[in-house]
Amino acid sequence: MAQKELSPNGKLLLTAGVFLVAYFVPFDLPRVAGAVQEAFLMLSEYARDHVLLCVVPAMFIAGAITVFLNQQAVIRYLGPGAPRLIAYSVASVSGTILAVCSCTVLPLFKGIYKKGAGLGPAVSFLYSGPAINILAIVLSYKVFGWKLGFARMIGAVAFAFIIGMIMQALFRKEDEERLADERMFQYVGEVSGRTLPQMSVYMASMIGILVFINWAPSRGTLPVWDFIYQYKYGITALFALLLIYSLSKWFNRDELKDWTLATRDFSLQILPYLFFGVLVAGFLLGRPGHEGLIPNAWVSGLVGGNSIFANFFAAIAGAFMYFATLTEVPIVQGLLGSGMGQGPALALLLAGPSLSLPSMLVIHGELGLKKTAAYVLLVVVLSTLAGYGFGYLAG
Repeated sequence: MAQKELSPNGKLLLTAGVFLVAYFVPFDLPRVAGAVQEAFLMLSEYARDHVLLCVVPAMFIAGAITVFLNQQAVIRYLGPGAPRLIAYSVASVSGTILAVCSCTVLPLFKGIYKKGAGLGPAVSFLYSGPAINILAIVLSYKVFGWKLGFARMIGAVAFAFIIGMIMQALFRKEDEERLADERMFQYVGEVSGRTLPQMSVYMASMIGILVFINWAPSRGTLPVWDFIYQYKYGITALFALLLIYSLSKWFNRDELKDWTLATRDFSLQILPYLFFGVLVAGFLLGRPGHEGLIPNAWVSGLVGGNSIFANFFAAIAGAFMYFATLTEVPIVQGLLGSGMGQGPALALLLAGPSLSLPSMLVIHGELGLKKTAAYVLLVVVLSTLAGYGFGYLAG
């Protein structure tokens, strides 16, 4: 989807908005000045810790999906006509294996969506990537106890199916029209000359780089996991050598150029939204363990007990915050220590990793306001209900 250029009136409104912010916001107040600093510190932290190691590898994978992945295979397993159990199982399992954050999953989602995946399976993949991964579940068991850990695992798996199916049902007609329009496929010619094992090696090498360069320690929970963490750079180097070999042996210069251009296009579509979203999220909420414009005490005070409001507020707060992979565990642990209820804790765990303000902006750029609003609403409402139900049973 090409980026839409702002009209002259749109540019005028944007300029007026910037002027009004500069004129009326009291930047000299300590709270506001601290929030501005948090916004840029969070952007700096995001750029150092996530862009090069997470987002950039994901962009190249997304470009490869768009240019090289067989379109008929995507439609067969993830298209709206595919058997539901197969489509949603493939989408959920694929997301689980990657274990990425809400922003890193976006270029991968865009890649399979542009290639012909149905809206439902694509959204299922979009939710499952950040929400479900083995280490996050294990850490949840270890830190929060088996009840909350089990509830998170069951809720995340169920949500990946339920949200995808509801989105497909709500927008089935529009999705069928999208897939019937051949113009949606930017690269209509399939690339030949490579066997399935060769393509598998090529894709697996990039996925291996993405997964292992971002491998996080288990904090003593899994010795094997920590062993891999100790040697993650060596493992990543092996996958990098495998990628170099596959590129030099099985691809020609024109194909590599197409891949590079597709990756560039994804970057231009996604990164501006991400950077702006990170700035706003940092300004309002601050980095984990720090305060932005909204005091942390306000958040902690609103998520005690197990009322519908407490669960809803936890889900909303989680949806707008940015969580790097696994950071939701210590954050929720701290909130529980400050009086957060068990139900709101689950609501935040189910909504927080899968959504963030930056990801909402990117999703809006791809799906439009109506579908984005429906997706966010489904995540928040289901997380609220799951949290309330769990809090009632656990209490």
